[in-house]
Order: sequence, then structure tokens, then C-alpha cells
Amino acid sequence: MPNKSDSQLQDDVVAELEWDPSVDHADIGVSVNDGVVTLAGYVKSFPQKVAAERAVRRVAGVRALAEELKVRFASDPKTADHEIARRIVDIIGWTVAIPEGQIKVKVEHGWVTLSGTVDWHFIAKEVARAAGQISGVTGVSNMIKVGDVPTPADVKARIMAAFRRRAGLDASSVSVTTDGSTVTLRGRVKAWRERRMAELAAWSAPGVTDVEDYLAVDG
Repeated sequence: MPNKSDSQLQDDVVAELEWDPSVDHADIGVSVNDGVVTLAGYVKSFPQKVAAERAVRRVAGVRALAEELKVRFASDPKTADHEIARRIVDIIGWTVAIPEGQIKVKVEHGWVTLSGTVDWHFIAKEVARAAGQISGVTGVSNMIKVGDVPTPADVKARIMAAFRRRAGLDASSVSVTTDGSTVTLRGRVKAWRERRMAELAAWSAPGVTDVEDYLAVDG
């Protein structure tokens, strides 16, 4: 019988682990190099660890076994990459109103990479903040892009609407310009709270990734 290739042997080992009811293979990774099988990842008990070793040794063609499995109990923090990714996906679904699948999540050795396109900068910022707080995350690369380029008219309208909601405020002296996704505010307002309101209103426009606030405050 001809020797199995490493890829064939890997498939056979994975199949044997899946077939054995005493082994929860969800967190077990299998690699093969020149007939030597390496098991890495986690199992939920020591008996499962022993059962995984026996399953591998049953497979024809295995020359040796390097066993790097760790026992992790149900009460331990869930820090495997796929578990981190699942928790981030769940948090995205709970915290921000965006279509499912709009943000892509990749986790490699605890490092999270976020990609996709959203309409507002604050969503991209909030998703990255939430991902960074999950146990097991070692870092976050926020590659999420903000969609449509804002227009001065849209940003100005949002500022005017925000000011109209507060009696006595006037945004007529606020000028708005855009350069790509960057909004620049100039002019004068009567108080610091008006300046803050104008800045928040600018951030609320779809496509805005940066706000440069040069508003002067009277008094």
C-alpha cells in the first residue's frame, strides 16, 4: 500500500477525531509534516485529551504524534480565535444597527482585524472599542471604511437642525466645507456648548471620518 501524503493523512486524522464520540474536536487543530501529526488547541477534560491521542494512533500512516493539547474547563475564559470572533460578531449584532455580514471579523492569535464599510464613523469606532474589550484580544486593526462622501449642504442642514432643537441657538454664522470625508467648521458661536453641538452634528453626517473645528466662541 503506497504511503499517504501529508494532506491525505491530515484528512484521515480529522475524520477520525470527528468520528470518535468521546472527543469534542471543535477546538483541536491538526497539522502533518512527513507523517508526524501535531495536535494543538484545547479539550474540555483530560480523558478527552487521552481519547484524542488514541484516535490519532488508530490512523494508518501516522509515524509519530506531537501532542500539544491543553485542557480547558468550561469555566475558563474562552480565548480561542474562533471563540473571540464569535463573541465580536455577537457584540456587533447587539450594539450597532447594521446589516448582518457588513463588518468582517478576522482573528489570528488574538489579534483582531475588522473590515467592511459603514455609513458613520461612530459605528466603526464603537465596533473597534467593543472588540478591544473582549478577553483574549491582544490588539485590534480597524480597517472599516466609511461609505458616502459627505456634502457641505448635508452637514450644514444637520447642524441647523440640531440648533433648532435647542431654543435660542443660531447656526447662521457657522460655515461648512468638505474635503473628501473631512468636514471643516468655521465661523462664530455664542457658547462652548454650541460649538460642541455643531461638532457632534457634523460627525452625524454619513461618510464623515474627520471633523476639523475652527469655530470661535464669543465671550
